[in-house]
Amino acid sequence: MAIHVGIIGGGNISETHARAAQAIPGVAIAAVFGTNAEKVKRMAAEFGADAYSDFEKFLTHKPMDFVAIGSPSGLHAEQGIAAAGRGLHVLTEKPLDVSTRAADALIAAAAESKIKLGVFFQDRFKADLIRIKKWMDAGILGKPILADARVKWFRPAEYYGNSKWRGTIGMDGGGALINQAIHTVDLLLWLLGDVVSVQAQKKTALHKIEAEDTLVALLEFANGATGVFQATTSVYPGYPRRVELSGQEGTIIIEHDRLVAAELRKHPADFQSQGDDKNPSASSPTVSDFRGHQAVMEDFIQAIQKNTTPWCSGIEGRRSLALVEALYEACETSHQVEVGRVR
Repeated sequence: MAIHVGIIGGGNISETHARAAQAIPGVAIAAVFGTNAEKVKRMAAEFGADAYSDFEKFLTHKPMDFVAIGSPSGLHAEQGIAAAGRGLHVLTEKPLDVSTRAADALIAAAAESKIKLGVFFQDRFKADLIRIKKWMDAGILGKPILADARVKWFRPAEYYGNSKWRGTIGMDGGGALINQAIHTVDLLLWLLGDVVSVQAQKKTALHKIEAEDTLVALLEFANGATGVFQATTSVYPGYPRRVELSGQEGTIIIEHDRLVAAELRKHPADFQSQGDDKNPSASSPTVSDFRGHQAVMEDFIQAIQKNTTPWCSGIEGRRSLALVEALYEACETSHQVEVGRVR
């Protein structure tokens, strides 16, 4: 029996969602909703779906089992709550929304409607990162000491100038941190566990936008490790994301989702990189390699069919948003902020 997905949004990431869905056997794209009628009609025609410019009519389309939300971040909770009210499962692009208050409302609506809620954090499905997660859970680094994460990317002026919502507080929730670097925030939390307090500084160094394009931070993890974090879209020409994790037993280095070094006292048998992710993320927002999104969607569909919890559920997706809120609060106050206690 086919499972039917509705696509919310007509931009680049919604096309990625549609390509990912199309690649999964037994999945049909039922409908596409968006505010840009031309883009929506083109996408609907390409994927054999019905086009909608009226959101309420879109939600009543039959058959439709779940929606994939790729609209501006500030609409994720509102649209997800509406879909949940119709009994539709909800898989949303990161972040869950632009505030934990909105995210909590979506999580509550999903629980009340007894539907599945998931977030596209595709890093959790990359072969090398899954391997490193297993190592970290097994304590291969020993006592964690230091994490160094760098998202030194570049976006040209037109990336923001041609968009009504990117780089805005209301619809993007911020800039380089919440949009580009939130994947790395999620990765650090997934690999190292909770962050208990942060210090941070941000600025708009290059772009003419409302939010930050450059942010640096210090993180204190619950396990005692210290983190140094950089997030930017202002560094030309853009460099692959790099994460270094060090403990008493050695260091692991990740670059562009690949394991590039494992300098450990005791090497595991499977320490060779498998390679992953061909997207030029450092210098381009285009997602040409949709395998990560496909893996997220496959896991989400399995959760629907088997009544299990998605690997990256709404609750998991909230963790990165709470840390992002704390980082922005630290920037505004110039004080150390405890995560989860943002005013």
